[in-house]
Amino acid sequence: MKARVKWLEDMTFVGESGSGHAIVMDAAQEVGGHDLGVRPMEMLLLGLGGCTAIDVLHILRKARQSVEDCTVEISAERADTDPKVFERVQVHFVISGANLREEHVKRAISLSAEKYCSVSIMLGKTAEMSHTYELHEIRP
Repeated sequence: MKARVKWLEDMTFVGESGSGHAIVMDAAQEVGGHDLGVRPMEMLLLGLGGCTAIDVLHILRKARQSVEDCTVEISAERADTDPKVFERVQVHFVISGANLREEHVKRAISLSAEKYCSVSIMLGKTAEMSHTYELHEIRP
C-alpha cells in the first residue's frame, strides 16, 4: 500500500492514495492554514469510521440482516501536550433496518473492534476505545 502527499501552498496539501483517489488536507488558520480541507487527525477518525462500518455491514450481510442505514459517529479526546495523541475514542453506531437481531449487531461490532478493523486495533494501542450502538426498527 502506498500514498503520496503533495504540498500545494502554505499548509495545504493533496493526499493521493495508491488506488488513485485524492483528498485535500489543510491546517487551522492559527498555524498558517486556510481551513480548506480535513485535518490529518480528523482523517484518522474518518478512516476508523469507514473501516469499522465496512466490517460491520459485511458481517451483518453475511448474517442475513436487513440493514437499511448505518451511521458511525466518532468522538475523540486528545492529549493536552505534544504529541497530542488520541487518549479516548468513542465509536457509536446508529443502525436501522427491518427485524435486526441485537445479538448479530453486538457480534459484528465486537468482531470489527477486536479482530478485523486495523484502524481500530492500531488506535487501541494508544487510546481507550469504546463502542456503543443504537438500533432503529424500520417496518417492512
